[in-house]
Amino acid sequence: MSLSTAAPDITTGEHASEQEHLPFRIKPLSPTIGVEIEGIDLRQSLDEDTYKAMRTALIRHKLLVFRDQDITPAQHVRLAARFGELEVHPVFKHHPDHPELVLLGGDQKVKARENIFHTDVSWRECPSMGSMLRCIECPEVGGDTLWVNMAAAYANLPEDVKERLAGLYAVHDVMPAFGARMTPQECEVNRHKFPPAMHPVVRTHPESGEKILYVNEAFVTHLANYNQVAEVRMGFDFRLGEMDLLQYLYRQAATPEYQVRLRWRPNTIAFWDNRSTQHYAIQDYFPAVRRMMRATIIGDRPR
Repeated sequence: MSLSTAAPDITTGEHASEQEHLPFRIKPLSPTIGVEIEGIDLRQSLDEDTYKAMRTALIRHKLLVFRDQDITPAQHVRLAARFGELEVHPVFKHHPDHPELVLLGGDQKVKARENIFHTDVSWRECPSMGSMLRCIECPEVGGDTLWVNMAAAYANLPEDVKERLAGLYAVHDVMPAFGARMTPQECEVNRHKFPPAMHPVVRTHPESGEKILYVNEAFVTHLANYNQVAEVRMGFDFRLGEMDLLQYLYRQAATPEYQVRLRWRPNTIAFWDNRSTQHYAIQDYFPAVRRMMRATIIGDRPR
């Protein structure tokens, strides 16, 4: 079976042609998703040309990786804010001086719990446009992160499945993943503040026009209108058919051909397009410690 992807063909002149017009160097990390960016110092403010080139590269490659970027928390916030307004996460711990920065990772007693394929804050009415994650501390081996090209995942679905997905909406909910981290009082406040959000199962990227499979295992609880769209003979067709379809869609993120795997080093920064990707933080290093700092850029309502 031949798999199409939304990334440029790095075996032809397409990648070389792209490089000619960039103010930095790019090195592909996989045929499908991700490039490493070289020749740029993120401690400096981005000029307009570099900002535009970086945004274009982000939309095209979906994951940008920068090595050896010893930036301060203030520089991290300034860099991310160049791409849009930043969110303050309602559950994760924040940097004491910069609430826009969340502090991720467990310690030698408590494991981190991000090891599930997900799209950040898809439970918001307007989920994030992208995230910038910086490695502060990590083990020499272990703690890698996977990213998945969900435009490629949609493009390679069988045509009959695409037809089934047309017009379907999924319900995204903060509580299954984060409810256990809150007190009952916090749950009540955040349930009111963040009611379940309904987004199309296939969203259209607002900048590239790509079709994206927008269902993730961490936050999607059910399909809002499956019994209105699907052919249902009787009750079990509705419930079991919906569950079977959701499980099938969840599994698309686990396809290795759509993925890239990043090995972290301190001062590595990953900047990904949250609209067209999922990711999975591998928890294979406990009781070693991995500490990360993330800024998240507010996006648009999926359509």
